[in-house]
Amino acid sequence: MLPPIRSFFDPKAVWRERMKPVRRDAAKRRPDAARHAARAFLDAVDIEDGAVVALYHPINTELDTEPLAAALMERGVAIALPVAAKKPAPLVFRRYEAGDPLVAGAFGEDVPTDDADMVAPAIIVAPLLAYTRAGDRLGYGGGYYDRTIEALRKERAVVFVGYGFAAQQVDALPASPLDQRLDWIVTEQGAIRC
Repeated sequence: MLPPIRSFFDPKAVWRERMKPVRRDAAKRRPDAARHAARAFLDAVDIEDGAVVALYHPINTELDTEPLAAALMERGVAIALPVAAKKPAPLVFRRYEAGDPLVAGAFGEDVPTDDADMVAPAIIVAPLLAYTRAGDRLGYGGGYYDRTIEALRKERAVVFVGYGFAAQQVDALPASPLDQRLDWIVTEQGAIRC
């Protein structure tokens, strides 16, 4: 007897394969998207004095965070980058300033060196493959951001921001009880409070 088809079917994997070319196309069509998204972020998301904002160093066709990082640093906001220490542990965040050395991370991303200070961000900006206006986020499937946000929300308030292209919006995504909802979605077309 054959096993049930459901065990072979991962709806999130199907969505990931569907959305990779959508993001790739959006990145080609909107080379100015990162500048517009940075402006939308700064206009919408409240950053308290002394707060640390965690960004990501983009890989593949993720929306570039460089314009946002530059604008935040110009305003005196401290920046951190995530480091995937080991699975299934949550991410750790290390302080980053322009010109600091970066090394290759576990997934090909650039991360701060081990001697960079660990910090606790108040705002965490995450890349995505797809999102809904309700705050559902589809990532790469490792669960790093979900584990991290879940752990942090048990300790204190943290703002979770999905950062991507408007073309990545979909009506609905498959979800699990472990998925953490976004508080904001920021794209080149503006910011959406979830």
